[in-house]
Amino acid sequence: QVQLVESGGGLVQPGGSLRLSCAASGGIFSFYVMGWYRQAPGNQRELVGAISPGGNTNYGDSVKGRFTISRDNAKNTVVLQMNSLKQEDTAVYYCNARDTRSPQGAWGQGTQVTVSS
Repeated sequence: QVQLVESGGGLVQPGGSLRLSCAASGGIFSFYVMGWYRQAPGNQRELVGAISPGGNTNYGDSVKGRFTISRDNAKNTVVLQMNSLKQEDTAVYYCNARDTRSPQGAWGQGTQVTVSS
C-alpha cells in the first residue's frame, strides 16, 4: 500500500502563496490519480485538485485560477502551488492517492494551512 507524507503547511497572510508537497512511497506512483483535499472545522472534506497519471487536472471551483496541482512521476511527488490565498482557504490539506487499477486508495496525515493577517 502506498504511504503519503505531506509537508509545506503553515501560516501565510491573505494574498500570499504556499507550496504543499506530498511524497509517496510503497506503491507504483505512476498508476495513481493524485489529489489534494481540504477540510475546515465543521465542513466536509472537499476536492482542491486532482491529477491523473497522464497529467490531466481537475480543480474545485473555489480554487480555480489560484491553485495548481502538478506531479513528478520520477520523484514520486505531487505538489499543490497555492497563490492569492484567502482566509477561507484555511483548512487541513490532505494528499490522496487512488489506484487506477482498483478501488483502493490512501490518505496522508494532513498539513495545516492557516491564512490570516
